[in-house]
Amino acid sequence: MKMPDSKLFQLDHLTAPLAVAYSGGADSTALLIACVQAFPEQVHAIHIHHGLQAAADGFAAHCAAFCAQLGVPLVVKKVDAKNASGQSPEEAARVARYAALADTVFEINSGNVTTVPSYVAIKNIVIAQHADDQVETLLLALSRGAGLPGLAAMPARWERAGLTFHRPLLGASSADIRAWLAEQGAAWIEDPTNTDTAFTRNHIRHALLPALQQVFPQFRETFARSARHAAQAQELLHEIAAQDMAKTGNPPRIVAIQDLTPARQANLVRHWLKTAHGASPSTAQLKELLSQIAACTHRGKHIRIKVANGYVERSDGVLGFALASKA
Repeated sequence: MKMPDSKLFQLDHLTAPLAVAYSGGADSTALLIACVQAFPEQVHAIHIHHGLQAAADGFAAHCAAFCAQLGVPLVVKKVDAKNASGQSPEEAARVARYAALADTVFEINSGNVTTVPSYVAIKNIVIAQHADDQVETLLLALSRGAGLPGLAAMPARWERAGLTFHRPLLGASSADIRAWLAEQGAAWIEDPTNTDTAFTRNHIRHALLPALQQVFPQFRETFARSARHAAQAQELLHEIAAQDMAKTGNPPRIVAIQDLTPARQANLVRHWLKTAHGASPSTAQLKELLSQIAACTHRGKHIRIKVANGYVERSDGVLGFALASKA
């Protein structure tokens, strides 16, 4: 079995069996072929059927035919990817996709959704996002004035629900992946929405990336390096926040928060909201919250700030978080 190009596919750290998120597009097709070459008879494919466009059934049919050709078991998972109020369609699809991937792997491991027995549980899922996707993510974060979590862009590896997700193509450009795929003689499908520049990410892809290529030919490598620096700095902030929370308590005591420097107050409150309640305050919300914390010099001072889907409130000298009523 021919081994995949190690310059494009960073597969050395992976262990089989594994699952490949397979959309049928060029990038995921290349990743699927490379994984089959590296781990023969130990690869499952998962196609997430979002149901957001008329061509979705055709995508699933193509994936089924190609996986049959490769001898790879495929699971097609339908999801409800409609966005909620205040949520972008892209974010809704992303959240639904990753949840469905994890759920499907659990189903495969239980033997419920595939006719091919797997005697070793799948613990790794590979995703086909590449260097161009990483640049687009970083540029979107910059356009929104994002902090370090946004500037860190997409991690190459992360864990969720006992599974490890991997992005082994982050060092490869879209053009190089497609050139390799053409050498394999494999067919793929083009999502018609990828050319719709009404989507900001597509506009970046078709307008900004070619300009960057002309002015800064090494931009993929240098942007990725900046993202890694941001990720490392964010990891350090997490460690500092954890140390501060050990002193302030969880939920944090207001007087203990007041003893911290302003920067550490902001870091702690952001960390507490995210880790304890899955809420991320906007810059304006965080500024107002810290202002109200500073003003809590007597027991009668109240706090009530809207953050994400709830409110931060003062209760007996500590910060609390209450979900907003749906009524």
